[in-house]
Amino acid sequence: MRKLLAVLAFLSLTVPASAINIREQGVFSAGGTVTEPLPGEFNVSENWLDFSRAGNTAHVDHANVFYQLPEGENKTPIVYLHGYGQTRTGWQSTPDRREGWSDIFLKEGRAAFLVDQPRRGAAGSTVKIVNNDQDTRANGTEFNPGDQAWYTHFRIGRGTPNRYEGSQFPAGEEALNQFLRQMAPNTGNYDVVIFGEALSAVLSEAHKMTGKKAVYLTHSQGGRVGWQTDTENMAAIVAIEPGFAPEVGSETYKKFVAAKIPMIFYFGDYIENGPEDIKSTAFWKSVLDQCRDFAKHYNEDGGDATVVYLPDEGITGNSHFMFQELNNKEIAAHIERWLESKGL
Repeated sequence: MRKLLAVLAFLSLTVPASAINIREQGVFSAGGTVTEPLPGEFNVSENWLDFSRAGNTAHVDHANVFYQLPEGENKTPIVYLHGYGQTRTGWQSTPDRREGWSDIFLKEGRAAFLVDQPRRGAAGSTVKIVNNDQDTRANGTEFNPGDQAWYTHFRIGRGTPNRYEGSQFPAGEEALNQFLRQMAPNTGNYDVVIFGEALSAVLSEAHKMTGKKAVYLTHSQGGRVGWQTDTENMAAIVAIEPGFAPEVGSETYKKFVAAKIPMIFYFGDYIENGPEDIKSTAFWKSVLDQCRDFAKHYNEDGGDATVVYLPDEGITGNSHFMFQELNNKEIAAHIERWLESKGL
């Protein structure tokens, strides 16, 4: 008995109460294509030294997925898709090294499928490599700086290192340094159709592995890919400030109405009350208004859509990256309540 008590005491010291117990984790690729062999016969003897690459193929334009399945009875899994210039790492932690949403929802019993979209991060293989498809300087031969531009567009502050009054963005030079180093270049051009096909394959694989359709959690430009993704293996959409919602009456719109996909949109602060001299304020206002109009029509047509403007919920100070900010657990709890209300 004493020995058993000693073992239990040891375990209580070595396994924190907040620990995540993972029964399986790993990495897989989904979707993509294989190129036709280059003309000629593969030279077995020379292999990699044959720079003509005759007879060689390439596996390209797939998504790369890191997954974690928690122990115990699991709720509906979540497929996470990042936005422009980002990779899956943004969901895994915060710039000041607190828990990211993937860990927070894992503790709720939700398996995580964390995606690097095609032509980004660990899914960089593509047919035609580009240096930087957003660069217009030096014929695209130089890296295109954008720290201050994107920081301002993301509504964190008026250029680095400024933060808006009441901001929930982590303070300090190191947090800013970590945040800006998340940005990752594209290896190929943005192709929403190819990306949608790859993410459809990801959702299918998540369904096979868990036995459940997944919640599709998208951010920013990832929202565009979300609308291009097949609904067959989709339980719901949680869209964090997507670039837009589907045009009412479009084929994409009809696809989601027919599938009866419940969805919720989240928008942070500094939009309706943002600085009028910064053009991005008008951009985010137009996105928020368009998503509200979409939700109105979607609900009238038998769908289920909600738009959450966080200041209306008494949650203030959030930027475009609400999932990495000081109150990320509060917003995750808001999402969790919505998911549970939908039986997910």
